[in-house]
Amino acid sequence: MGRPAHCSCALRHEWQASTHALPRAQGMHHAGKELLILSMRMLHTMLRVGDLERSLAFYTNVLGMRLLRRKDYPSGRFTLAFVGYGDEAESTVLELTHNWDTAEYDLGSGYGHIALGVDDIQATCAGIAGQGGRVVREPGPMKHGSTVIAFVEDPDGYKIELIELASRSLSA
Repeated sequence: MGRPAHCSCALRHEWQASTHALPRAQGMHHAGKELLILSMRMLHTMLRVGDLERSLAFYTNVLGMRLLRRKDYPSGRFTLAFVGYGDEAESTVLELTHNWDTAEYDLGSGYGHIALGVDDIQATCAGIAGQGGRVVREPGPMKHGSTVIAFVEDPDGYKIELIELASRSLSA
């Protein structure tokens, strides 16, 4: 982690030497009042899945994440599995929760998507489709912009946006 050159919200952060450390807010003021802000970072996002083995196969074999940890909770009749591209100490990860007595969920209208950055969106979508994944929006520029995106769907119907990183850095 490098020290940020600036912060869009005009806050200055002091970065601790360890890559595992969280930034500490310093000299925080809003409307003339000093604010107490605790150090925070996003740890994980949780999705409820109907078939844990099917979901683990998708996130590890199709999207290339690693299974970081898994634990059964027999008294609560659920299992938690954490997957990601990096260790939990350094990266935000995905928690897959499987309630043993529930086979499917109504995703409702509140869920949007998870976003993943990719180097080559065409090759990524071809690889996902080749592994049996479902591409629900082919790669192309986003509406009203130039960032190249695509959408895939996991086995439970959760949408995952793929963003081509090269196109993102060129657009505003």
